[in-house]
Amino acid sequence: MTVTIPIKAIQLTPGSAITIDNLKWQDFETILDELGEKRRVRLTYYQGNLEIMSPLAIHERPHRIIADIVKGILNLQGRDWEDFGSTTFKRPEIAGVEPDTCLYIQNAPQMRGCTHIDLDIYPPPDLAIESDVTSKTTLEVYAAIGVPEVWIYSKQQLKIYIIKDGNYQETSLSPTFPNLSLTTQIPQLVEQAINQGTSRMLRELKSQFFQSK
Repeated sequence: MTVTIPIKAIQLTPGSAITIDNLKWQDFETILDELGEKRRVRLTYYQGNLEIMSPLAIHERPHRIIADIVKGILNLQGRDWEDFGSTTFKRPEIAGVEPDTCLYIQNAPQMRGCTHIDLDIYPPPDLAIESDVTSKTTLEVYAAIGVPEVWIYSKQQLKIYIIKDGNYQETSLSPTFPNLSLTTQIPQLVEQAINQGTSRMLRELKSQFFQSK
């Protein structure tokens, strides 16, 4: 006996997740359409396996702060960027992912005027940021999408991964910010933002930048 339940009828408590195996790509597309753009869950699809996760508020805060830090540094450096948030990126039949946060930096000029992502037309984001990852296949999904750099923040630690020959390798330095010790600085700045306020942290970061010039 097969029981069919509308996907919207599934209620996840914050911090929980469910996994659906042997799901066809078209079914994944249907689920995306049914849940709509304003869904409160994150979806990750890889080779027939779908994870649906309902993030905690504590999950949401660090990656938003990190994105603010990245944009703040880029602004101070006079570099362009485009923030595409948790846009859905799809490699049909293989992978689909909604980053916690993602940014175009090196490829920012190519994204001007873009309102709908098609990876046959546009490049993948230059940087994806994830907080408290639960899925073991996260890096495999990003490799399939072709994201060159992924940051994973968990338990007050930042790990940086860069893609090489189709696989990710952990590194201590970000190629996007080669002169910064981000694995040390980012956790400190995140804690500062949580304890003192994000806007204050960013103002102090700006002040320190100009003092070091």
